[in-house]
Amino acid sequence: MRICFDMDGTIANLYGVENWLDYLMANDPKPYEVAAPLFSMNSLARVLNRLQREGHQLVIISWLSKNSNPEYDAKVTEAKKAWLSKHLHSVRFDEINIVPYGFAKETFAHSAQDILFDDEEKNRTNWMGKAHDVHNIINTLRHI
Repeated sequence: MRICFDMDGTIANLYGVENWLDYLMANDPKPYEVAAPLFSMNSLARVLNRLQREGHQLVIISWLSKNSNPEYDAKVTEAKKAWLSKHLHSVRFDEINIVPYGFAKETFAHSAQDILFDDEEKNRTNWMGKAHDVHNIINTLRHI
């Protein structure tokens, strides 16, 4: 089973960064760099490491900024990977997919057993496996 995560609004509080939209419109990756975690990353890491030891794959599927160009996309990709390294340093994701804004995340589902955690309802609706919103991520994972 693949356990997939969005980042912005799901595990990273991008929208809690003051003036986040202004930064994005100015092609400044700061919100991606300084976003606080939305809940305990230590607790999440413990559960994810256990699930990975049990044979589950861990996958990130996160959109780039809607305001996009190749140079900015590279900065956002670097910032998102650095965020993961900082906040979930003990977790070794099997895949980190930073994709264009609006990209169909369901293309990453390999089976109906795959799980997606995402704050975007459309992504959850289109997912072919089990999709969950951002509430109770750790408790949901503990029951796998």
